Amino acid sequence: MPNLKNAKKKVNVNIKKEKVNNKYSASMKTSIKNVEKAIANKDKKLAEEKLKVAIKTIDMATKNGVTSKNTSARNKSRLTKKVNSME
Repeated sequence: MPNLKNAKKKVNVNIKKEKVNNKYSASMKTSIKNVEKAIANKDKKLAEEKLKVAIKTIDMATKNGVTSKNTSARNKSRLTKKVNSME
């Protein structure tokens, strides 16, 4: 347990940041899974629509510091390749 006043405040700030980060992280993972489900169902139109949403959520997570630029670029690249390789 923190004893100093500023340490106690920092604990509260970290809890709030964790909630926000978890929100962005969870929405990013969900949107990625939605694209992969559409790919598994071989529905190219739906996959393209879900890809646009996934890219937006990945960019939001990166902007808010949840993921790094390289991680988000890698995720977007992999999803785009999968969607483009569909028939």
